[in-house]
Amino acid sequence: MPSSAFTFKKSIATVSLSGTLPEKLEAAAAIGFDGVEIFENDLLTFDGSPADVRRIAEGLGLEITIFQPFRDFEAMPDPIRARNLDRAERKFDVMQELGTDLVLVCSNVQPAAIDDPARAAADLAEMAERAQRRGLRVGYEALAWGRHVNRWRQAWDIVHRADHPALGLIVDSFHTLALNDDPSGIADLPGDRIFFVQLADAPALSMDVLSWSRHFRNFPGQGQLPVRRFLDAVLASGYRGPLSLEIFNDEFRAAPARLTALDGLRSLIHVEAEAGFGPGLPAPPVCHGVEFLEFAVDAAARDKLSALLGSLGFWHAGRHRSKDVDLYRQGGVNLVLNSEEDSAASEHFQMHGPSVCAMAFTVDDAARTIARAEALRCVSWRERVGDGERRIPALRAPDGTLIYLVDGKEAHRSIWEDDFHLFAEEPAGQESSPPPSHGSPLLGIDHIAQALPFGRMDSFVLFYRAVFGFVPESLWELPDPYGLIRSRALVSPDAEPGRGVRLPLNISESRRTATGRFVSATSGAGVHHIAFATADADALVTDRLAAGAPFLPIPANYYDDLAVKHPLDDETLAMLKDRELLYDRDEQGEFLHAYTDSFDDRFFFEVVERRGGYRQFGAVNAAVRMAVQAQLREGARPELYLD
Repeated sequence: MPSSAFTFKKSIATVSLSGTLPEKLEAAAAIGFDGVEIFENDLLTFDGSPADVRRIAEGLGLEITIFQPFRDFEAMPDPIRARNLDRAERKFDVMQELGTDLVLVCSNVQPAAIDDPARAAADLAEMAERAQRRGLRVGYEALAWGRHVNRWRQAWDIVHRADHPALGLIVDSFHTLALNDDPSGIADLPGDRIFFVQLADAPALSMDVLSWSRHFRNFPGQGQLPVRRFLDAVLASGYRGPLSLEIFNDEFRAAPARLTALDGLRSLIHVEAEAGFGPGLPAPPVCHGVEFLEFAVDAAARDKLSALLGSLGFWHAGRHRSKDVDLYRQGGVNLVLNSEEDSAASEHFQMHGPSVCAMAFTVDDAARTIARAEALRCVSWRERVGDGERRIPALRAPDGTLIYLVDGKEAHRSIWEDDFHLFAEEPAGQESSPPPSHGSPLLGIDHIAQALPFGRMDSFVLFYRAVFGFVPESLWELPDPYGLIRSRALVSPDAEPGRGVRLPLNISESRRTATGRFVSATSGAGVHHIAFATADADALVTDRLAAGAPFLPIPANYYDDLAVKHPLDDETLAMLKDRELLYDRDEQGEFLHAYTDSFDDRFFFEVVERRGGYRQFGAVNAAVRMAVQAQLREGARPELYLD
């Protein structure tokens, strides 16, 4: 679609946010919305008049874009019809006090409703005539569970029949897409007869549409509905009114209102730009891979972690020129251990203990990426730098983790030469093990898994999707011994072994699962799993087991089951069992991987080999990994479950 400088007003329904009505209005204004939909229940529970709401909104610079919903109006038997028109007059009084000229009438769900489009059109025409006398308008919307009207074409037919200038159509992406209704015909409608547009996304769920709507809607870009296709059709009609968010979501209504409002505005900016409108967004970055991970440590944790890294084949490759920071390397992987006092890493350590405090992505254009992120209301970060030290631009992820952006146009390896004293070879007397003597070196970081507080996955999905253009994959449910973990990965386009970025995101309602324990024990979200890519897992693990690397002992029963699931020969099965390697395959290829135990019960490492075009993460083996880690954590002796 050709770009347009036209910028839509952006609105959010008060039902989408948590808190009292004044708190919702304050959050919407603080984040930058132009207007709000006043949801009837929020007004009913407000200790004040509609005029008071109007004054609060005006003081915050908010327009009240619509009052909603007016339910069960059209095509009712005569005695009820008269009462409904009286109800409408009373709502018109409320609208005038609120200072809005538009009311949303949703299609009737009552069993008594008459299946007669002509009667529905006549009733709505009468309501519109009364509204027009008072300078007001009526918008008619098809509910996905409406008694007789549940498609936008049916609603439009009724509006068209009524033929009244104060009556128009309201379209909602959820009500259209939840029924797999085709939105393309909306493009052929006259744009001035569409009075209002509501946007909502949702995960793909198999359940009745009413329950789906009431509990699981989310913002555009967070779900799996084709919201962009819906919006393209709407905008092709010539509609230029507000774009508004109407979200019913149990988790959103329990979250801080400003966080939810920020996600909402970000989603509208993103979807508007994708449709070719607004000021536009710089193109998403091309992410070539993970340049480094930075760990927040103190001196004791640094020594302990460096020993673990040494057993995995990393060597001490450099020391920062002016800070208490060390570089460890193997193949294409750079790990930074930061024990500098009075730094962002130190603050992170005080809150979370030994932890990943920063990730660095190599991108094609760091400045463009920062500009895109800031346009999407993300927070950039400037770390204190010393003399001659390279300043690397950075963003804050939703959990506060820093994401550094290493510019691929520059000689990005020079960040190490600029900032570090690099060692030509391992210093004499260093206790860590040397690089693998005959194992396969690491290609890069394959994926980085993050544990999130329950209810926050949608926020992270939107962040990575909008800022970096990552593609969300299907949701997995992983059985931990103490509950269920839900996992969804975000993957950069064209990711391949050792290149690109893969970010599995994990949540759990249970505090006892591996994910739940990480979040509760370390004061919030963070990286809890780092997977290194190798071209030969057999050679690498063989070499590192000899060096004492703490790979997890895998139960013999796993390999007995593996022989049944996959057509593996005896030699391959014996190799996997001997190396403690786990195995998976899909239609594209095979996957070999091995895990370490957790470091201080916080994060752990994995080595992975992707063969062919395997695109997944070995999720089928996650239950084995979590069970073994739980047994080791609880002090079970390995010999109880090994040969």
